[in-house]
Amino acid sequence: MGNITPQVLVSLVALGMALAFLSADRKSSTSRALASALAATGLAIFLNQGLIPDARHAPSWSGWLALPESLAIVMMLEWLLRARRTVPVPADFDTRFGDRVLRFGQLSGVAYSVFALLWPQIRLDDFLRSADGRGAFGRAGFWLFATPVLLAVFAGMTSLVLLLNRRPDRSERLRLLAFAGCIPFMVSGFVLPPQLASVAIVIGEMILLIGSVHYHVMQGQRGLFMARFLSPEVARLVSERGLRQAMQDSQLTITAVACDLRGFSSFARAVPSQLVIQVLREYYDTAGKVVAQYGGTIKDYAGDGILVLVGAPIALPDHAGRAIELSLRLRSVCQELIEQWSELGPRLGIGVGVASGPVTVGVIGGIARLEYTAVGSAVNLACRLCEQAHDGEILIDDTTQLGAGSLTASSREPLILKGFGEPVAHFSI
Repeated sequence: MGNITPQVLVSLVALGMALAFLSADRKSSTSRALASALAATGLAIFLNQGLIPDARHAPSWSGWLALPESLAIVMMLEWLLRARRTVPVPADFDTRFGDRVLRFGQLSGVAYSVFALLWPQIRLDDFLRSADGRGAFGRAGFWLFATPVLLAVFAGMTSLVLLLNRRPDRSERLRLLAFAGCIPFMVSGFVLPPQLASVAIVIGEMILLIGSVHYHVMQGQRGLFMARFLSPEVARLVSERGLRQAMQDSQLTITAVACDLRGFSSFARAVPSQLVIQVLREYYDTAGKVVAQYGGTIKDYAGDGILVLVGAPIALPDHAGRAIELSLRLRSVCQELIEQWSELGPRLGIGVGVASGPVTVGVIGGIARLEYTAVGSAVNLACRLCEQAHDGEILIDDTTQLGAGSLTASSREPLILKGFGEPVAHFSI
């Protein structure tokens, strides 16, 4: 039992890492693939070095023990393939070569098991822990099994270099570099003596663990930041795909909803500042819950004003209808809050403006501060209509009215609004 203790411990480390990655981020396809690769690695180590401590005296069925090794190779390359798909590429960039290289590497991993089933004793005598014997590297049997492993490694490294050339975000880059650093140690476990193989594999596991921990910490920090103004669906997208993929500049047709409190300036002058902060906190919290229910994204809090985007960064075909429902619900819950606040000072009101149209959305700012922004006339129009709305009124443009389907709204006289050359047709709800 003492002879297999190191192998058992190494296996447990691999299995523990797999469970940690899976439980922490099970909805991510990349994390699931990486967890599968680590679990297969742990199983392969236990079976091959625990059940067969002496490679020169092994049962004929030992070729089947190569299957977990092949699965570890295939899933590690599958993880890299899925990671490639989370990194954005230019429109004219062809990623098929890198994907095909990885598929070739996976086929090489499968070939390793096929060879092991056909020639199990050669695998044991000439390849596994080949450093125990003399002249192993000169034997044809050694290269029969080393070749598919090396081809898989070459495929992984080639695809990794191509991926790094696409400049993934920092968290993904750290994880990829950790992968590159762990591979030599993991592969050496095939041929080193059992004790040295255990040490080499543990070093490889620790390198991968360090890179993965950095990745998940940075993704978590981003998730906390993004969750402050994005819907839960978008926050999950950032966590799973990375900030650049989720928030890259794009052209979308959306509906913007702008609302603010009427009489807030008078209210703020009349009541203590602590109560003003309390009112704003309740207002923001309530609005945030409503926005999340309808899949909207809070673009901006500005004093008593809130700007919401429906249909960005995740496109929604029914963005106009959702925005109307969001506006009606927002008016209702805010009017309930206004009744509660009426005892604190001058009475407040609420006005809402809604407009639809194409915009450009994306993230701007530097390392210290990021802001999600939308540029387009629909955003400006929603804000202008909000300014014109009376207490309890929702003003919508004609594009939103058409996109919302069956909607009871009263037509209003066109308005001349700042920034718009022609009078703007609109409706009141």
